[in-house]
Amino acid sequence: MSVNEQNYKAILAKTETAGATLVAVSKLKPVSDIKALYDLGQRDFGENYVQELAEKQPQLPDDIRWHFIGHLQSNKVKYIASFVHLIQGVDSERLLVEIDKQARKNGRIIDCLLQVHVAQEETKFGFDGGEVTALLGRIGSGVLVLPNVRVKGLMAMASFTEDADQLKQEFTAMKALFEKSFKPETSDLKLQTLSMGMSGDYELALECGSTMIRVGSLLFGARG
Repeated sequence: MSVNEQNYKAILAKTETAGATLVAVSKLKPVSDIKALYDLGQRDFGENYVQELAEKQPQLPDDIRWHFIGHLQSNKVKYIASFVHLIQGVDSERLLVEIDKQARKNGRIIDCLLQVHVAQEETKFGFDGGEVTALLGRIGSGVLVLPNVRVKGLMAMASFTEDADQLKQEFTAMKALFEKSFKPETSDLKLQTLSMGMSGDYELALECGSTMIRVGSLLFGARG
């Protein structure tokens, strides 16, 4: 078994203390590793590739909560719409509309997070702060009607850096945007999830208010 049980228990304890959720990022890892972590009690797993997720899902227990955390193309939503628990990287209104369409076909309501671009790298996807606020406003006020989609919160990928000050600045900005977006008196939206923090920065993310972290290499080891 290539799962690090000691790391898992330590990270889970920190996550639960913060009142957050741990998503185990299992991309490129075999079904046997996922099952090993499942047997330790883990239920939330994150995958980055549609084909890989669609192949793994039938081989594993039905009570796994699958999170799609990669860049999702609109034409591939249909392959995961029947079972995905949470789509974390929604980076366009077009994608949100397609998720609603495929969820309706499957008689489901699919939970989603809107991805916000806070990192300095240009390679990251996502809305900027103004765009996400405007989109949430349109959904919350009923201008954009998506009955089979439930926007649960925001997701971000911080810059790939060891500069703790920069990371803290980005996480703090995301927390502020999250709190600004949650206005129950003017909207029916119930934003509950702020997904930020990965293997290298999850502790800082939790300190800054993350409610969901995505950890892979510390649990499964480095990917080849």
